[in-house]
Amino acid sequence: MSTSLQSYEFGSPTRRNVFLAILLCIGLAYTGRLVQLQIIEGSDYRLISETQAIKQLVVEPVRGSMYDRNGKLIVNNSPSFSVQITPKDFREESLPALEHLLGLTEKEIRSRMAKAPSRFVSTKILRDADFSIIAAIEENRAMFPGVNIVAESKRIYNFQGNSAHLLGYTKEINERQLQTRGDYYRQGDIIGATGLEASYENFLRGQKGVEFAAVNSIGQRVAQFNDGKNDITAEDGFDLQLGVDIGLQDYIEELMKPYKGGAVVAIDPSNGELLAFVSKPDYDLRMFSGKTPSNLYAALLHDSTKPMFNRAALTRYPPGSTWKMLMAIAALQEGIITDKTIINCPGSFTFGGRTWACHGTHGATDVRKAIHASCNVFFYHMGLKLGIEKFEYYGRMFGFGMLTGLDLVENQESKGLLPSLTYFNKVYPHGWPKGALVNLGIGQGEIGVTPLQMAVYTATIANRGTHIQPHAVRAIYNKKLGKLQPIEYESTKLPLNPGIWDVIIQGMYDVVNTPGGTARNARVDSLTVCGKTGTAQNPHGQDHSWFVCFAPRENPKIAICVMLENAGFGGTHAAPLAQKVMTKYFFPDRLKDADKDHQNGQNQQQAPTDAVHAASQEDYLAD
Repeated sequence: MSTSLQSYEFGSPTRRNVFLAILLCIGLAYTGRLVQLQIIEGSDYRLISETQAIKQLVVEPVRGSMYDRNGKLIVNNSPSFSVQITPKDFREESLPALEHLLGLTEKEIRSRMAKAPSRFVSTKILRDADFSIIAAIEENRAMFPGVNIVAESKRIYNFQGNSAHLLGYTKEINERQLQTRGDYYRQGDIIGATGLEASYENFLRGQKGVEFAAVNSIGQRVAQFNDGKNDITAEDGFDLQLGVDIGLQDYIEELMKPYKGGAVVAIDPSNGELLAFVSKPDYDLRMFSGKTPSNLYAALLHDSTKPMFNRAALTRYPPGSTWKMLMAIAALQEGIITDKTIINCPGSFTFGGRTWACHGTHGATDVRKAIHASCNVFFYHMGLKLGIEKFEYYGRMFGFGMLTGLDLVENQESKGLLPSLTYFNKVYPHGWPKGALVNLGIGQGEIGVTPLQMAVYTATIANRGTHIQPHAVRAIYNKKLGKLQPIEYESTKLPLNPGIWDVIIQGMYDVVNTPGGTARNARVDSLTVCGKTGTAQNPHGQDHSWFVCFAPRENPKIAICVMLENAGFGGTHAAPLAQKVMTKYFFPDRLKDADKDHQNGQNQQQAPTDAVHAASQEDYLAD
């Protein structure tokens, strides 16, 4: 019975074995497939199941660095992280937790999200986030869908001072700039705002990259798409090599601290490179690096000392007696005088019923003596004889009344004011006072210059008539080509008689180095300094102190303009400061002795000798 039943169920033992073998194969096949799906290829299929979309992630480039003339790294970057939101993936229920975590209000978060170009594009809502914020978001991904962390960098400064008006700062791009600066920028991007950061923005910023990533249903990245084959690599910004000596720059900033305000500009006459570019008061660039307080800009803008005002390139003050070399050059070139021409100085000058004073009675005065003694009467005559049209012509020849071409963005430099016939006819439609030319002869009246213009003017005299465009950047390191590329700047030889320069430079040498000169405080042992003081009248307070100089006479390596607001006599304040700058530049080992000399000088100012008092009075009356 049992045998017949077995035969009925399977037909035969062979048939049963075949059936069991088939079952075993099917079981092995299913088991193998499960192993393949869950163990061997499990991660791949899990990725496919989790992936909801392919997202483009912007990769920020590293902003280019800056080096000084000695190869010192002065501006570079450190890592920073920002929080960004993709509006499409963000959930409203996450908002309270995000507010608490970021320290932002709901209104601030919504406002920043609204600035995203589309719901599918991420926008930054917090820059330079603390590590605690980054960690909290990463650990609680499910709570913050659409919230991502992006790696960036922020500026760091490797020097003691500020250099604010030269280097400039970076900031988050605003809506107006987004509309005018093309397709490169997005909301939340950093852009150069002032100084070299702004003028070299296109070189410093680099080129963004793009990374394609697979993201899950909450916008969280789960894998790289196509092994990164479609990614676009970010290109870091180019580096700038400056002509600036950052040690000299820092030192001048220290020297300027006792003064209410002013500027110092130093140029290498041989090539037009800025050695220093200082404006005081200023501000700390470090405040604009990374997370910036919302009220910072407004606070600086409304500061009564005007720290954001670039006094080196935006002021417009009369140059005083520093203008007298230009008047002498013009008169010599026009044949109004020769180096032998004598003009008598009786101590005053009368014209049109008005009398202008000189600081003393210089008697028979030639042009060299006029520069040396800063004789006003001599230059009153020059102003009248030259006339307004020639005055403007020679002023423009030396770059006054126009931009210098310094490699800062245009709105950070003033043209100053160089009066012309058209200007006077407009200001005085019923006839302008001819006595205006008398004032112009000594650098007073309707004339305004910047310390930058005066430094370029002084460098041109040092070069005996070769005008070189001033600039801060000497070369750009091209990271694509892997080489340093020097920048060429304009150089012009002024159409002037070469013999003029011996007369002018000798007069400036006498100002510093011979008795009766108004800048004896600018002398430096073992260095032939040529200079000229100026004290510009200020109707709103104490006069402004000027001094321009270059050294050494034989082969000039530095040309300097010092302008100190409301400081008084040029020979008493601006000239000694320039003397310390030159000592730092040429003989840094002497600084300790120079500090002692400076302290002695301060004591002498408190109880001046007759000689010092006479020099101060001479400078004041001359200007």
